[in-house]
Amino acid sequence: MSKISIRFYKDRKVRALWDEEHNHWWFSVLDIVGAINQQDDHIKNRNYWKYLKTKSKKENSELVSHTTQLKLTASDGKKYNTDVISQDGVDKLAKAIHNQQAMAFLDWFTYSDNTIDGQSRKKAYTLWESDLVADRDVGTVKGLQQIHAYLFGGLYDFAGQIRTVNIAKGGFQFAMAQFLSQTLATIEQMPETTFEEIADKYVEMNIAHPFREGNGRATRIWLDLILKKQLQKCVDWSKIDKNDYLNAMQKSVANSSDIKQLLQSALTDKINDRETFMKGIDYSYYYEQAE
Repeated sequence: MSKISIRFYKDRKVRALWDEEHNHWWFSVLDIVGAINQQDDHIKNRNYWKYLKTKSKKENSELVSHTTQLKLTASDGKKYNTDVISQDGVDKLAKAIHNQQAMAFLDWFTYSDNTIDGQSRKKAYTLWESDLVADRDVGTVKGLQQIHAYLFGGLYDFAGQIRTVNIAKGGFQFAMAQFLSQTLATIEQMPETTFEEIADKYVEMNIAHPFREGNGRATRIWLDLILKKQLQKCVDWSKIDKNDYLNAMQKSVANSSDIKQLLQSALTDKINDRETFMKGIDYSYYYEQAE
């Protein structure tokens, strides 16, 4: 069992281990408990799981029968025997906790979240297997439109379409619609041979905000494609704190040094690593969630 997966739910790890013999994944129970309860205290998560196991046995529930113990790597780099649960068991665990947070986690885990964000995120996961954006369109407005259309097609009637209305957020007015075509043409021609140039292009595209909704999610993927093509790098978004990112992006209108520092510190050469890509999608959508 050497294949390990790590996904992120609201900034918390959910580790999994592949079982070659039985052809399925095992998921860390304590990771799931902590993710659902938004609890970082390992002891509290362990005690809560102990309570659920005791309750399950008294009620003759099948929950515990879906668990076993396997060794997973902890934050100290050492491997410890850890309670893990099968995919079917995750459903039973969430229902045993049975609160709104548990149901939201289950929607995320099973890709059954029917909100616009949930449906769009499902599409984003499948980008790994697609050749959506041709190499020649990376870094172009057309390429960004293709990404946006893919993520939000069938969810927004304006998916992939450059906006024709003015929009603002937090008191900041994005590029005026009447000048947007010219603005985007200028951004498209910006150089992208160095990290500094690519980051500048990303910041300018964010200020332009070419779509009515979904700009951040589409543009972060667009940025990674540019970095991959030009520098053989991408951003490990799991290394960038949500509040730090949002604050840096707000400041970037006047001063882009903070966002550049955050992005550069999170660069990785794992451009062909599926786990890095999936973490990036999880984090990208997490950035957009209201607290």
